[in-house]
Parts: sequence; C-alpha cells; structure tokens
Amino acid sequence: MTIYTKPILAVICFMALSAHVTRAQDTVDLKKELKQHALKTDSLRKLKQLIYFDRAAKTSTSSSAMVQGTEFSHTPVVSYPMALAGRFAGLNITQSGGEPLNEGFGISLRNQSPLIFIDGIPRSVTQISMEEIESITVLKDAVATAMLGIRGSGGAISVVTKKGISGKQQINFSLQTGFQKPTDNLISRPLDAYRYALLYNEALSNDGLPVAASGYPDAALLAYQNGTDPLRYPDVNWNDQVLKNRAGFARYNLNTRGGNQYVRYFVNVEHMSQDGMLKTSDLNKYDTNSGLKAYFVRSNIDLNLTEELSAGIYIQGRLINTNSPGNNGTASLFGSLLSTPSAAYPVYNEDGSYGGTSQFQNNIVAQNIGSGYSLNNTRTILSDFYLKRTFNEILDGLWMKARVSFFSNLSESITRNKSFAVFEQVGTSSGGQAQYRQYGTNGTQANANGIDFQNRSDFQEFSLGYSRIFDAVHDLDVRLLANRDNLINGSNLAYTIQGISGHASYAYQQKYLAEISFAYSGANRYPDNGGFKYGFFPAVGLGWNINEESFLKSASWLNQLKLYGSYGKTGQDNGAYYTYQQVYSSSASAIFGSSAAGVTGLGEASLANPNVTWEKAEKLNVGIAAAIWQNKLSASIEYYNNLFTDLSIVRGTNSGLLGIAYPSENIGRERYKGWEGELNWAEQKKNFGFRLGLNASVQQSELLYSAEANQRYIWMQRTGNPLGKQFGYVAEGLFRNQQEIQGHATIEGYQPQPGDIKYKDLNADGLINQYDQTMIGSKKPNILFGLLLGFNLRGLDFSALLQGRANREVYLSGTSFWEFQNNGRGQALEHHLDRWTPATAETASYPRLSTGMGPRDGSVNNWLSSSYWLRKGDFMRLRTIELGYTLPKALTSRVGMHSLRLYLNGHNLFTVASKTFDGADPENYGGSYPIQKVYTLGLNIQL
Repeated sequence: MTIYTKPILAVICFMALSAHVTRAQDTVDLKKELKQHALKTDSLRKLKQLIYFDRAAKTSTSSSAMVQGTEFSHTPVVSYPMALAGRFAGLNITQSGGEPLNEGFGISLRNQSPLIFIDGIPRSVTQISMEEIESITVLKDAVATAMLGIRGSGGAISVVTKKGISGKQQINFSLQTGFQKPTDNLISRPLDAYRYALLYNEALSNDGLPVAASGYPDAALLAYQNGTDPLRYPDVNWNDQVLKNRAGFARYNLNTRGGNQYVRYFVNVEHMSQDGMLKTSDLNKYDTNSGLKAYFVRSNIDLNLTEELSAGIYIQGRLINTNSPGNNGTASLFGSLLSTPSAAYPVYNEDGSYGGTSQFQNNIVAQNIGSGYSLNNTRTILSDFYLKRTFNEILDGLWMKARVSFFSNLSESITRNKSFAVFEQVGTSSGGQAQYRQYGTNGTQANANGIDFQNRSDFQEFSLGYSRIFDAVHDLDVRLLANRDNLINGSNLAYTIQGISGHASYAYQQKYLAEISFAYSGANRYPDNGGFKYGFFPAVGLGWNINEESFLKSASWLNQLKLYGSYGKTGQDNGAYYTYQQVYSSSASAIFGSSAAGVTGLGEASLANPNVTWEKAEKLNVGIAAAIWQNKLSASIEYYNNLFTDLSIVRGTNSGLLGIAYPSENIGRERYKGWEGELNWAEQKKNFGFRLGLNASVQQSELLYSAEANQRYIWMQRTGNPLGKQFGYVAEGLFRNQQEIQGHATIEGYQPQPGDIKYKDLNADGLINQYDQTMIGSKKPNILFGLLLGFNLRGLDFSALLQGRANREVYLSGTSFWEFQNNGRGQALEHHLDRWTPATAETASYPRLSTGMGPRDGSVNNWLSSSYWLRKGDFMRLRTIELGYTLPKALTSRVGMHSLRLYLNGHNLFTVASKTFDGADPENYGGSYPIQKVYTLGLNIQL
C-alpha cells in the first residue's frame, strides 16, 4: 500500500504552497504589466522567437531531428533514453535487463556513442523526471556537432527542459500507477528433475563416464518421476521459489509554470517507486527485494532584469534509492538460477534448515532472503546560471551571454550481509533421525558502507552572437563561444576540455543556404603545452530551398522541397589518462651470485605512447526533405559516409618476447555508411485527427585498418570485413553417424563422435584448426526501424510505437544456452531435449549432450566458436501503447479544471521475434533479470 499512497501528502502540500506563492506574486506582477510599453515589449519578444525558430528550420543544412517531451512523458521507465527507442532514424536504444535502475540499456547514434546535453551543457545524467523534458533533439552530422570539438564524432543528444511562460499560472498533476510482469527468457524453461536426470545420465554415457558411479540410478529416476521422496530426490522450480509474477509501479508528478514580463518559472517535483521481482520473507524486518524509490526536483527561473539584461537560474536535484539482497545482489542470484538444476537439493530439510550439497553450498532461497540486504543511495545536485545582454542600441541583433554550471553526484552503498549454512542429509541414526553434513556457517550480520562513485564538474561558457535579416533578403546568424568543462571522477585527476567554437548561417531570399561550424578545442591529457593539446575541427553545409524558386512559388500544394548536404571533420577524445608518460613500478627481486639478498628492480608498468592524440572523423551527409498539402505529408531521406581515423587500438602483432603489452595507439581506421529515411502523415479535422510516422535506417561498416597480423589465408582476415562480426568455424551440421566421420576433416587431437558438430575444412588440409576460422556472421547491412501510429476522436486518443531491428544476429553460448555448465553439474533447459541421439539423428537441432568431462568430452569440439551457435535475431517490439480519454471542458470547467485526462499505458507488451528465441525475449535471452512488461493507469489534471 505504501508504494501508492506515500507521496500524496507531499503533493497536496506542494500544490497549496505553489498556488499561494503564485497568487501573491501575480498581485505584484499585475501592476507592472499594466504598463503599456511592457506589454508591447513582450509581444515583440514573442514575435522574434517565432521568427527565429521558423528561420532555423528553413535555413538549416544539418542532419537533426526533434521529438517533443509530451510524446513520451507517460512511458513507465526510469531512464529517459529508453523512451526514445524507435522514435529517431539512426538512433539505436537497446535493453538487456529489467532490474530497477539497472536495465542494461545502451545508446548508439549511427553506431557511435553520442554526447548527452541537458540545456546545452554536457551531462552524463540519464535519470531525470520525464515531465521536465520539453524536447529532445539528436544531432548527427559534422555541421551539427563540429562545435563540440574533440567530443563531436559520436553525435549528440540534446535534452531541453521546460521553462516558464508569460501568462496565467498552469498547474499540472499526474498520477500513474500499475504493475509489471516479466517477459519470458531462457531461465524460465528449466527441466524438471526427472528429465534432467535422464539427460545427465545420457551425457555421462556420451562422454565415456560410468553412469553407475556419477549418475542417477534407476531408483532415483523413479523417485524423481513419482515425487515420492522430495527431500532425498527433490524437484524444485527455483524460479517459482524466488521470483514473483508481478510487482508494483507508481509515479506521481506535480509541476507548475507561469510568470509575467519580469519573471518566468517552471517548478517540478516527482516521485517514482518501482518494486522488484524477488520474493521476500515476513521473518525479516528488512526488505530484500530489488526495488527503487526516486525523487526529482527542478526549478527553472528566467528573469528580465531590464529590457536589455536577462538572467536564469536552473536547479535540479535527484535522490535515487535502490535495494537488493545481500551477497552480491541480484546478479549473483540470477547466476545461481542459471547454474542450479531442479534436482540439486531441497529448499528446506526436514528440520527446517536450508538444503545444500558439497557442490551446491549456496541455497538460492537463502541467498535471496537469508543473506542480508544492500542499500544504494545516489544524490545529485545540478545548478546552471546565466546572464544575457542584448546590444540593440549599438547594433540591432547583437547579444552577449555568460553562464556557469556546477554538478555534483555521489553514490553510496550500505551492505548488511549474513552468511548461512546449508545441510545435506547423509543418512539416518539408529533412532530414525536424519543425519546431516553441514557446509558453511550461520554468521552474524556484517555491516559495511562505502562510496561506489562520486564525480563533480564545473562548466563555464561565454558566447557572443549576432542575428539579423537585411531587407527581407539576407538572413544572417553568427555566434562565437568559448567554454571550459572540468570534470573530476572519483580519485582521478581533473579532466578538462576547453576551447573556442563558432557557427554562422546565411540564407539568401530563403533559397540558398550556407552554414559554417568550427571548433578549436583540446584536453589536458596530452603531451603538448603542459598537458593541453588542441585541434581544429571545421565543417561546412550547403542547402537549396527549391520550393522558394519562382517556378514553384505558385505550387500551393508544395510546402517544402530542400536539398542539403554537409562535410566536416570532428574529433573524439578516447579518455587517454596521461598515457604519454612512461611509468615504472617495482619488479621482483633478482639474486646475483651466491648472495641470498635480492636486488629490487624497476620495470615498465605499461608502455607509454608519446604520440597519443584524439580520434578523428570525416563526415559526409547529404539529404532531401519535402512536405506537401499544408505539411500534412512530409518525408526525408539522407545518405551519410563517415570515415573514422586515428582510432585508439592495440596492435594485433604483439609478441610475448616483449614481456609487456603494447600500448593503445592511434592507428585504427573504420568506415560507416548508410541511408536514413522518415515519412510522416498527420492530419487534423474538426473532431478527428490521425498520425502515421515511419523511420528506418540501413547501415554498413568496414574495418579498414587495425594493424592486423599477416594471415596465412585471405578468409582469416578481419580487415575489409564488417565491424563487430563473430569469427569462428563454419558449421556444416552434425555428424549423424560414424560413417559420416570417416574421411571428414576433424579437430586436431580429437576423435569426433556421432552427434558432434562438423566443421568446414576451408584450406582442405584434412585438419580443423585456426586456419579454418573465418568471419561467420552475415555481411547484410544492419536495419533499424520505428513505426508510430495515432489518432484522436473527440475526447478519445490512441497512440502506439513499434521498434524493430532486422539483419541482427545473436551468439548463443555459456550457462544460458549450453548444458551442464557448472563444472559438469549445471542446469539443463528445454531446448536440450532436441539433442542428437541415434533415434533423432536426422532431425536433431542440438549436438549430443556432454558434461564437459571424460575421455569423449564433447565440449572440446562442440563448444567452440562456430556458426552453429550464431542465430537470426530479428525482432519487432511494441514499445509503448496508450489509450486516453479527455473529459469535455463543459464538465471540467465547472470544478475549476482546465482539463482532466484518464489513460491506459503499456510498455513492452508484445514482441515478434525470429524462431531463434522460441518465444523468449530477443533482448534478454541470456537469463539475467528479465525485461518487464508494464501496465499502468494514469490520471492527468491541468488547472
């Protein structure tokens, strides 16, 4: 009950306080607004803003895209990047888990890691209130990112938070509550004890090991099958023992915005609570579940000190608390679920003690509820300040701005662990009492706390700009910036990036467009100039608004037809930490002659690279954008070709004779190229509107140079192949019988058995060895796509967002897919039932089973890296779906509300994937904490 009701009192108090303060301020502000000249000034300022935004859209030659925060503000996620999946062409958002605050999400933009901005300042924060986001823009090409200097090659994601407005106060209250359920993954499909025992005996026999000595006798098989003795022959579904079917989710938000000619404000508070999927025990006075509670506060205030001088104060704070079971938390728990078979031991013995064996001393239930708990507390403070002065009295359109920012982040953990003993029944006494062997001890609680990480930064920037339209013909916008970003991460020395940058755009009659961007920036971890080394990064863009030409002016159906392109050079600092300095450390003692006394020597801790520098990129981007029928139908398509050079890599020709590893050097070269397209159709009539949006990207890559060692055969080369591909043996199916083995090439030093994987002998020498390894992945381009559907009918509205990926490949291996991985006694899963046997030789989809031991150990051959384990990983996921209803204003206005909307929202509800996963989650097939399906009911009130 606490998860849904705790924040209500705080929300009510905030609403009352906010309304009181605003009414008092409005009384003062109203008197000022009665001055006619102030009203005229405000109208002029608004008009200039509208003109500026329209100009920016028409005169831009760069590759960028924007989405409004209102489109994803109800997505039930903690980290806002996960709400962007499927919304932008070229932006790939992945998710590998569902643990609160540990979702394992990844962000890549055109396959690079973008820099994240919040209100124009670089920030690493990905957890903020969804309601405080005004818009998010992705910046892709050189013109858009050249000003970032040595941090521009990966592109950027710019988050703009909401600001105040001049007008009547707006109060917005949102409540969202519901539950979450796990998606299916491979740990959901363990074998029962009887089938596990059968397969284990079969694996022992396949490996040439005696079943009688190490396997399950017939009596045990019968007991497992009948369930007659669950203590000595247990059959435990460990997932059911420790995982719940559902967990709670709730979010409460209250924000207000408003202002007048002199003060504009936006204030936001939010509380989020998300339960974990782990079961708890009433015997504990503490929580062992993996839950989260988060609190966000933001205050954005903009001031007009005079008609020429304005200022802003933006402050944001967050407090994020997470909880997890003791002894290494949920990661260790899910690792145990993957490696512990249902037949391993009973949960509890007859006397109530935890069950276990010499091989399984970590009882999973005890690990969940009997090992203590761990708390993590993350506290963040962010503050931005600016002053801006216009100089229209000197030159119309001239302005100057200065801003500073401070950021502090601290994560602290408190761990209260307990050890526990497990007991294995080894017999009975003469009196019939069970006798046990103990493993481990029941220890007292051990308390510890420490700092997981802490970082802080300060940012300063001075900018000078000029923007003006001359005679409605020449449109000029110029700005110069000088900034410094200083970061301190933990105990590391300060990492400082600084420089100057500029941007200029020009449009002639809104037809012919030109843009120039540049940066001269550097960092303090390079050998030049006392640690600072600077580089120059220019970019240029050209565009043509064809629809502005006289021969198309009369085409009323055509609203936009623009050709644009850009080329430039960008940089990427790869975190060099004074690697240009040679460091020595004490080495082992050397003894000379007969003396027993050693002489301590010095040795290189690592080889220095005196020529270290940042990575570089040359980026080409060309595109066409069009809109027709009053902008109802719009489309764009872009081609990009990005060459990355001076990549920091380690040479592939390292020799053991050197005695130390080579350093990273700026010698790598890669190329990424592809196409991106968007198609949008939106129309709104009196009571009905609809929207259809489709985006897609196709990308190819090539490794150009990596100092690869000379390979004996061309197929062994990685150079020239796509990046990120798996290398290994080419599988040709399974040996169905002994006759197929005869005369076929086999692994050196191994005699294959029927049911083993057979590999292609690429060099036809009769042996399978390293010379038969090649790229085993597909060379097809990577395809990303997103589809947005929506409509509104009177007060009813609906939207759905789908995200997908094609030509994706996954490599299945390890404890999540192979059998008996825990020293030969690990888990077995349902897909192992399709293994090779003499009876299934023609239809088997899995090799013969092996324990990884014995004279005929199948792991020597079958668990090698090969195309047999590489599978098709295409999928399409329904990321978000929402159905809402807004009450008629005739009803809400009677109770003083501007609007009231009820909605149902779902996240990750449905997925279509290739048969590889057989219904399992295509992003979480490895057996970690499952991705969650989230169902919520929401209420939004605007006053």
